[in-house]
Amino acid sequence: MRIRDILSADYIGKEVTLRGWVYRLRKQKGNTFVLLRDDRGSVIQCVFPSTRIDNITRESSVEISGIVKEDARAPEGGIEISGTDLKIFQVSDKDYPLGEYQSAELLLDYRHLALRTRKMIEIAKIRASIFKFLRQWFSDNEWMEVTPPLIVKGSVEGGSTLFKLNYFGDVAFLSQSAQLYLEAMIFSLGPVWSLTSSFRAERSRTIRHLAEFSHLECESPWVTLPDLLQIQENLVRYTIDKTIKERKDSLKFLEIDTNRFRGLAEPFHKITYDQAIEKLISLDFKMAEDDGKSRMIRWGDDLNIDSERELTRQMLTPLFITGYPTEVKPFYVKENPVRFGTSLTFDLLGPQGYGEVSSGGMREDHLPTLSSRIKQAGLNPVDYGWYLDLRKYGSVEHGGFGMGIERLLRWFLGIEDIKDSVLFPRTMSRSSP
Repeated sequence: MRIRDILSADYIGKEVTLRGWVYRLRKQKGNTFVLLRDDRGSVIQCVFPSTRIDNITRESSVEISGIVKEDARAPEGGIEISGTDLKIFQVSDKDYPLGEYQSAELLLDYRHLALRTRKMIEIAKIRASIFKFLRQWFSDNEWMEVTPPLIVKGSVEGGSTLFKLNYFGDVAFLSQSAQLYLEAMIFSLGPVWSLTSSFRAERSRTIRHLAEFSHLECESPWVTLPDLLQIQENLVRYTIDKTIKERKDSLKFLEIDTNRFRGLAEPFHKITYDQAIEKLISLDFKMAEDDGKSRMIRWGDDLNIDSERELTRQMLTPLFITGYPTEVKPFYVKENPVRFGTSLTFDLLGPQGYGEVSSGGMREDHLPTLSSRIKQAGLNPVDYGWYLDLRKYGSVEHGGFGMGIERLLRWFLGIEDIKDSVLFPRTMSRSSP
């Protein structure tokens, strides 16, 4: 049985058997209080005569039998176990390295053990629900889930952030994005999506960058930019709403005020890149430059973590920004045919300063234009021969977007550092444990 199964009046006075780990241990002269954690993170107080408890330590694995009793003094709902039997599977070493207060770096060094903390357990549960409801939305709306390769020959987001591999004597890379492969699949499967790891060799130590992250991506034929905005909005709203309902207890433990998501019932805010730049200029926003100096932001600058924070600081709902300059976007984006120099693209920014959650738009479907853009980006056209074939044989208007799950979680849970939204974070300075 799990602990959550017995936290009801139906079990008062009954004998139960539970398995788990000693989460906390408090010994007194007469009684010893064992706070038992099961394999889903639920805890319950178990009371034994101190003469029955010997050599047990924190994180020892045990099986406890006893009578379920009500006691208002007991933590976790006023129900406890009056222990009758204790079986020890393994006594944990006494030098358990994690105490009540630890530095962030030590918790990362011992992440394999820090995952046992209540905070990380509840985050992991919420993360599982996010995955579940993203998948459910796509299934309900008849999108086909696919599994693209993670070993690739070409760049999607820029060669400077590629992880290089020795692939049987040839050069290959870890995938930055599944997008190009999803584009290939729309001709035979229609709307497709995937949820895989993506890799970026960015030398960045910001609170929202990871070297490996969970990447949800989708592509569909016969869509327009407004279609993509609506799809993204529906997906996010559905996932957040369902997760709030399923993980009430987890959100309560983490002290997440779900009232701040009431605004999701309203249409997401939408502004153009032009309007974003005008707003930032009105706020006297300055861009930092490589030489340490700063200057006023201007049209043509890409938005960064600081400018995105400034735009969304006072907002309670997500913000779409559309129509970025073509030059600040990857080679595959479609140029706006009625305004050259701008693209049919969008970014979705989390409110309250959390910044970019997803990015997407229409894909260039004109063969000569795409060929030229690949060369302009300094890429080898040979590596993209198969991708260009998609524009030779039955090309259609199509588009999609990619969303970082950890960035979605960071906004949803109000997490300061994105490393707390993933179980085993990978950054430029950390590849272990």
